[in-house]
Amino acid sequence: MTHILALDTSGSACSVALWSDAGLLIGHEETAQRQHTQRLLPMIKSLLLEADVNMSSLDAIAYGRGPGSFTGIRIAAGVAQGLAFGIDCPVIPVSTLAALALRMYQPSETAQPAFACCLDARMGEVYWGEYIIDETHADLALPQGPERVCAPDQVAVVNATFVAGGSGMLVADMPAAIIAAAQSVKPNVQPRALEMARLSGANFALGRQCAPEDALPVYLRDEVTWQKLPRYQ
Repeated sequence: MTHILALDTSGSACSVALWSDAGLLIGHEETAQRQHTQRLLPMIKSLLLEADVNMSSLDAIAYGRGPGSFTGIRIAAGVAQGLAFGIDCPVIPVSTLAALALRMYQPSETAQPAFACCLDARMGEVYWGEYIIDETHADLALPQGPERVCAPDQVAVVNATFVAGGSGMLVADMPAAIIAAAQSVKPNVQPRALEMARLSGANFALGRQCAPEDALPVYLRDEVTWQKLPRYQ
């Protein structure tokens, strides 16, 4: 039996979840503004006790790798790395935007839309990514282009039918055309570990994991900044 622990501290909430290929899926979520470091390990301990699973029995540890709060995604990456080193297991980085897409997904719908996922990046920018959920494997979120950080007026949707969600939809200068074209807008939905656990289970089965030392956060803004810097030979 495969067990995967997932954790996320990318936003104002702190969440943990446990997934197994035998059908187990449980999670805990708490509002923990600026208390992620104090709450995360006790939440993990409580979750494993509830599931009667030992830390040493875990096959992988997944974490919300970003984009999101710079401090938050560093906490998740660091804790995942430390735990994985301790029990000698791989880690699975999970996109917060992909987790957001899966959280908005409604399996009861016959015609599935795409999911335009948007998180507030502060500084007048948003984190943006568009996903569809694999119809043959509902725990896989397929990107419809690269994730990026940009001004709201630079966002663009690839698919004609889509649901929009995330805190970035509340940014004042989000284009009205994006909001008007969406089937529905869910600004209060946020990434959490429960969907990250599902995504990590699918990715683990496909061999998509890495060594603990490669458990790094993804900032997006750093990548864009680097592209703007002069390149010296």
